[in-house]
Amino acid sequence: MSIPTLQGINATTVTSSRLTTRVLSAGDESGAPVIFVHGNLTSATFWEETMLAMPAGYHSIALDQRGFGESDPAAAVDGSRGLADMSDDVIALMDALDIDKAHIVGHSMGGGVTWNLLMDAPQRLDSATLVAPVSPFGFGGTKDAQGTLCAPDAAGSGGGVANPQYTQMLKDGERGDGEMTPRMVMNNFYWKPPYTSEREEDLLTSVLQTHTGERDYPGDSTASENWPGVAPGRWGVLNGMAPNNQPDVARLYAIEPKPRHSDQVIADMSMFDLATFGKLGVVPGWPGDEVCPPQPMIAQIKQVLDNYAAAGGAVDEVVIADCGHSPFVEKAADFNQTLHAFLGG
Repeated sequence: MSIPTLQGINATTVTSSRLTTRVLSAGDESGAPVIFVHGNLTSATFWEETMLAMPAGYHSIALDQRGFGESDPAAAVDGSRGLADMSDDVIALMDALDIDKAHIVGHSMGGGVTWNLLMDAPQRLDSATLVAPVSPFGFGGTKDAQGTLCAPDAAGSGGGVANPQYTQMLKDGERGDGEMTPRMVMNNFYWKPPYTSEREEDLLTSVLQTHTGERDYPGDSTASENWPGVAPGRWGVLNGMAPNNQPDVARLYAIEPKPRHSDQVIADMSMFDLATFGKLGVVPGWPGDEVCPPQPMIAQIKQVLDNYAAAGGAVDEVVIADCGHSPFVEKAADFNQTLHAFLGG
């Protein structure tokens, strides 16, 4: 099922040296490029209103990343590279579109892609905006601000921690509103209830375009002797966010040139972190806070950005109040004002 687009959004298929995928664009093609990088379990569709709201002088671009939307279904995610498959795809898209440098705006998992872009290709970035980003230490399986693993094999993260019933509903295209359906998860965790989007059906269609399987979402896994009994495998998007597959964040502090950052932060005690469910008694056998506490994501992100600033980088931090995980959807006016001022600065 094709994902509908808003008037003013141009949808094309672009083949780069790495990936064939749907690319959305809006604005002046001769303007400064701004590439919007979507998060997990979404697609470029989620950025459409943001793209249309951009001021004159910018060319907005958003791609369906591999494993999502209308990207090539044969393009697997090698999670052993972290999110480098996806960051390499962004650079390849820039090359295909003859873009030398761009502003990058990455949300959630797309923030993880942005961390990688900063480390691997800082000379290609005019600025980097991290919107509720995944921690640079990955998602799940770490215990402190320094990103220390809870277990040597990163147990509690990766492809084995996803809810198999949710994955099956994605595969089945479930559009109901029952417990843990894609619609229920979107409306309760992507933004803060009681907010709902006027484009709920289109956004849900976008979510349901997530590619599922051991090489996509959630990915494969390995058995572990450590709680909760599973550790990351090699393939799939959740293994790409596993902490044992992330690059050394010290590389971030040494990059030259250092693009400017803008950061809208997220919360600790994520309801998608298995340690949170353990602490709440939902997953049995939790070994306690000393061994496997909920991941302190805010502390990790703040420490990395503080270190980046101390190494000579410029960081602007903005917290949008009373907002869920997707401020550019739920608090669009506040987000757009902040983004436009940052890009124009």
